[in-house]
Amino acid sequence: MTIFQPMINYLFTNPISFLVGATALLVAITIHEFSHAWMAERLGDPTARLQGRLNLNPFSHLDFMGTLFLLFFGFGWGKPVPFDPFNLKNPRKDAALISIAGPSSNLIMALLLSLLLKLLIFFKLEILFTIGSLFLIPLITVNVILGVFNLLPISPLDGFKVIGGILSAKQAREWYQLERFGMIFLLLLIIPIGGSSLLDSLIRPVINFILNFLLPFSLNTGII
Repeated sequence: MTIFQPMINYLFTNPISFLVGATALLVAITIHEFSHAWMAERLGDPTARLQGRLNLNPFSHLDFMGTLFLLFFGFGWGKPVPFDPFNLKNPRKDAALISIAGPSSNLIMALLLSLLLKLLIFFKLEILFTIGSLFLIPLITVNVILGVFNLLPISPLDGFKVIGGILSAKQAREWYQLERFGMIFLLLLIIPIGGSSLLDSLIRPVINFILNFLLPFSLNTGII
């Protein structure tokens, strides 16, 4: 699940930004969902593989409604990766590992792409940097946003199950009682109040902090 400015805004005003942003989102969501499936397979659950999710085909991981919402409202989601807790040795902690694999993969990818950009700068490959940054900078930004957003400890985001895996068994039982209220909490965070949302106030400073570290030069991707 992820939140950005509605991509449709760029379709007619800046088609190139639309194509670059849409492609970056497609790549980031694919990596995110594939990583969930890969971790589930590693932990002994073949459910995702058997349902054709253990691959890097974007169309295996896109949710039709989630994609439409992302285009028109800036809030959307990929197709959830299924897993069977009965196939896991330690269902609660393994579920946390499966959950954290998605956002971790996005942040790792952002870091690797940042290193690539810095190498191009270091070796003064200006032409390659200019060409590469047109796509790599939006891709880094999208991956950071996707990673940070999904680490929020609110169901159905990945961070909720991550917290459940850290807590003791008794605390986890109490924690999972909040699961049914997750979408209510999430909608309250997303609804704009006075021009901005509480979600924006919570995650934008974190996102900007990470991007300032990864992209130590003046940039404006226009994605968030």
